[in-house]
Amino acid sequence: MAEKRVFKLVHSTARRLAGEAVLNAPDGFCVTVSEPTRTLEQNAAQWPYLEGFARQKQLCINGVMQYVTNDDWKDVLTGCWNGETRMAAFDGKVIMLPQRTSTMGKKVFSDWLEFLIAMAAQSGVEPVYKGWKKVAA
Repeated sequence: MAEKRVFKLVHSTARRLAGEAVLNAPDGFCVTVSEPTRTLEQNAAQWPYLEGFARQKQLCINGVMQYVTNDDWKDVLTGCWNGETRMAAFDGKVIMLPQRTSTMGKKVFSDWLEFLIAMAAQSGVEPVYKGWKKVAA
């Protein structure tokens, strides 16, 4: 099995080596050039705010106000942020489809995090740091 090679295009040598790897790749190999996805530090920065929503705010679900998990809040707030509703109907039920922050580029995730912090401030939600380090956005 051939090894996977990742090139960070930060200087001319890296670009040259990436080009050589493409030229020498066996038939059928794939190449993807993309912005790097969000960092682990960026990912960690969202969870205290989502935990704050989970502990301090309720959602109306099936007509009943209730507390939900930080993952549920992530689904709701990423849906609000994108300005789109992703829903599916299955077996007579409507289900909200989650957004994936793990596939977001660094810039897009930074915009998401800025939105999340603003929504927390607007909603009077304080971040809850339990095992997460406070990281600047």
